Amino acid sequence: MRGPVPTARQRLEHAINIFGHEVHLVRRREVRWLTRALGDLRGRKIADIAGGDGYWAWKLERGGAHVTAIDFDLGKLQRGRRLPDPPDVVMGDAERLPLPDASVDAAILVCAIEHFDAPDAALDELARVVRPGGRLVLSADALTRAGDWPALFERHRERYHVANTFDHGRLGELLEARGFTIIEHDYLFRSRQAQRLYLQCQRGRLVPNLLAPLDLLVEQLDKRSEADGGAVLLLAAERRAS
Repeated sequence: MRGPVPTARQRLEHAINIFGHEVHLVRRREVRWLTRALGDLRGRKIADIAGGDGYWAWKLERGGAHVTAIDFDLGKLQRGRRLPDPPDVVMGDAERLPLPDASVDAAILVCAIEHFDAPDAALDELARVVRPGGRLVLSADALTRAGDWPALFERHRERYHVANTFDHGRLGELLEARGFTIIEHDYLFRSRQAQRLYLQCQRGRLVPNLLAPLDLLVEQLDKRSEADGGAVLLLAAERRAS
């Protein structure tokens, strides 16, 4: 049975959501990788941590998952509740997740953990709520060559409140210590030129959206680079049985 017909305002807001989330220099490949790493979505309970307005939760539900988006920004949650057939959007803190122990089959964080003031507490919570055998997929600012452009990095860090950066070694150790086994990792913006572009394009609010056509160029640069580093880390892990 179909739900109510969306109003003109809902259709406009949905179009803005699509532009804001999917027409983006980073998000297309980032979320495509994370979604693939989740595996079969059908019937699985997934938590989208720091999920904002729930747009990516909404997309995962289109694949058959049951998704709860958790965020502490009331304005974003209110926008998420106006999505057509919205997912569950719940106010909550990543450091104190409003979920029972071992209650989700998977958790996803889209470039969120680098903004947390207490990432260790958030990782403890993820280990608590993801069931044994469940999966954790996340992306994070790595900026493994940030030292090449300290002024650009400092501007990026201040604008987006980047409290920490994580390469696969550091984040892998933190997750392994909490009962996760790393399955795979990758990076976006791997080459030196691409990493600099990533820092430069984050200056303005809409710049990553307007520069979305460059995504295909960056993808080709990434394919040619053999560096095991980059601007954005992509990582998938599995919760070990106790």
